[in-house]
Amino acid sequence: MADSRDKATDQMKTWKQNRNTQKPDQLTTGAGHPIGDKLNLQTAGPRGPLLVQDVVFTDEMAHFDRERIPERVVHAKGAGAFGYFEVTHDIRRYCKAKVFEHVGKVTPVAVRFSTVAGESGSADTVRDPRGFAVKFYTDEGNWDLTGNNTPIFFIRDSMLFPSFIHSQKRNPQTHMKDPDMVWDFWSLRPESLHQVSFLFSDRGLPDGYRHMNGYGSHTFKLINADGEPVYCKFHFKTDQGIKNMPVEEAERLASSNPDYAIGDLFNAIANGNFPSWTFYIQVMTFEEAEKFRFNPFDLTKVWSHKEFPLIPVGKMVLNRNPLNYFAEVEQLAFDPSNMPPGIEASPDKMLQGRLFSYPDTHRHRLGANYLQIPVNCPFRTRVANYQRDGPMCMFDNQGGAPNYFPNSFSAPETQPQFVESRFKVSTDVARYNSEDEDNVTQVRDFYTQVLNDDERQRLCQNMAGALKGAQLFIQKRMVENLKAVYPDYADRVQNLLNKYNAQAPKNTIHVYSRPGASAVAAASKM
Repeated sequence: MADSRDKATDQMKTWKQNRNTQKPDQLTTGAGHPIGDKLNLQTAGPRGPLLVQDVVFTDEMAHFDRERIPERVVHAKGAGAFGYFEVTHDIRRYCKAKVFEHVGKVTPVAVRFSTVAGESGSADTVRDPRGFAVKFYTDEGNWDLTGNNTPIFFIRDSMLFPSFIHSQKRNPQTHMKDPDMVWDFWSLRPESLHQVSFLFSDRGLPDGYRHMNGYGSHTFKLINADGEPVYCKFHFKTDQGIKNMPVEEAERLASSNPDYAIGDLFNAIANGNFPSWTFYIQVMTFEEAEKFRFNPFDLTKVWSHKEFPLIPVGKMVLNRNPLNYFAEVEQLAFDPSNMPPGIEASPDKMLQGRLFSYPDTHRHRLGANYLQIPVNCPFRTRVANYQRDGPMCMFDNQGGAPNYFPNSFSAPETQPQFVESRFKVSTDVARYNSEDEDNVTQVRDFYTQVLNDDERQRLCQNMAGALKGAQLFIQKRMVENLKAVYPDYADRVQNLLNKYNAQAPKNTIHVYSRPGASAVAAASKM
């Protein structure tokens, strides 16, 4: 049995075999001082108290007390790997970014795959979207393409993002996952129907990370060398083929092998079976966007591949596992505002919100100088700016260079050729309600044209199996939303709910003694 263990299980044995010497390193403190005894405290006599001067102990314990950093609020559980992106097709007519400057151009990449809603210790095989984030270490700074394994999302306005995530997390009193929270939010926001339908279809349980696609999801802007802009979407298509997991197998692995996806990726790379994805773009002109039948920046919708065909760009290959998970995966930080010249943001309201949210989160989790951490460092270019100081400054803090701008001492200067593209804005500033921007047409197409009948039945079974835990008035509202999509969709889910509800104890509403409790209870019976 021991001889047939996989690469992930045999990691420490492999590490020992790969060392240049079998002689152990000299044990030291964090400051590099040699240690003579790491098994016994320094005490006053064999039964006496610990001495404050035992710096070997305090060095170890003080670091241990601080070795956990804040967990990611979302995408807490994940796997990382490293490799390269190679350009196979010329797209310079659309984009001037150096990452695409010629066929054959190779750029190092770091990738992190993840679940979304669960904590760091949760299972890899839960029904959940999967994060798919790629960091390109380009010649003009890092480009972070932060997406998912679906081309759409639950909401289209980032004002709702904190509430959406709260609804997927734990009840603030019980600290338990709460189906009322989840389905209450989804049923109140019908724009979520498209992503919810994806999630409860077979696609909601990908078989590991190698057998799923990745999408930038948002609409972005590409600029060519002549300053001509187009809108675009980014796609990674898995070369391993799409492979999803049956519900029963996912549930079995959740208890027997909760790190299934992490191990699958690690072992594939360790065995030389390097996973790869083919990279494509879709392109829409500004003129097409102005006249398009729906908002092309709406994250709850896809662009038709018939109208805007996939244009091949290159191939991404992952060929190295992390040397240390914490250093290279837990500290790996992606920021959609990291866009080199030639790639810019569109008016996508979700993308606009993420441009602030992501780097702000990293400064909280990792510190103001998180971009100096090696895995986040834009090492293929030289950083020169007027930012100084802060905790964990790892380099020379830019030495004696001036820390103000403008100045007269040959410090870093702006380069006019890198000014962002110009675009016109002429409209009224207001808070525009986007709730009713056709929430059903593409969901109907997905249900009736993309899925076959067996897949439709599994979608309805999966959805009803989760929705049955919510209160009846929430179930009713969700089914009404499905009815607007397609009557058969609603009927199948309702019929399954009828069976579940007939078998379950009558729903009980708990009313707590607090101001307005009677009003809340009355509302919950609607």
